[in-house]
Amino acid sequence: KFKLSISMSLDGYVSGPDQSEKDGLGIGGEQLHEWVVPLRAFRESHGEEGGEVNASTPIAEGVLGNVGATIMGRNMFGGGPGAWGDDPWTGWWGDNPPFHNSVFVLTHHAREPLEMQGGTTFYFVTDGIESALEQARAAAGDKDVSVGGGAGAAQQRLAAGLLDEILVSV
Repeated sequence: KFKLSISMSLDGYVSGPDQSEKDGLGIGGEQLHEWVVPLRAFRESHGEEGGEVNASTPIAEGVLGNVGATIMGRNMFGGGPGAWGDDPWTGWWGDNPPFHNSVFVLTHHAREPLEMQGGTTFYFVTDGIESALEQARAAAGDKDVSVGGGAGAAQQRLAAGLLDEILVSV
């Protein structure tokens, strides 16, 4: 399945304004994820211990489970607009990103694959959403493809009818 899971504010925003290296989800954007960050399922997927188990746990487990590949837009990966430059961005997540699978980043700017710790490799796809979906499907095998944000990338997939499941956490 191609599954999109996104957190959204009551007024329809999926990030805060003024995204930067300091504020990866924009100013105040982290508040959108306050429901999931304290959960054991989320913490374990990020290599951390402990965490809560509550009514949101099965939802988080469904979002995080059975994922064999991930697709995201350039803004979710980060690094700002335009060419990658001489010292290219390696993502918000540090040396060991929480994905632990192949991640296909939609971008207009070519770049060599970026291999990280923990089994995450970022591939930079410049030939469109359909190509990213084909590559992700092949990488995922019999598992699901997690389709991430940002909002523009999610809208592209929705408009193209390329999603099997959508979960919006408000």
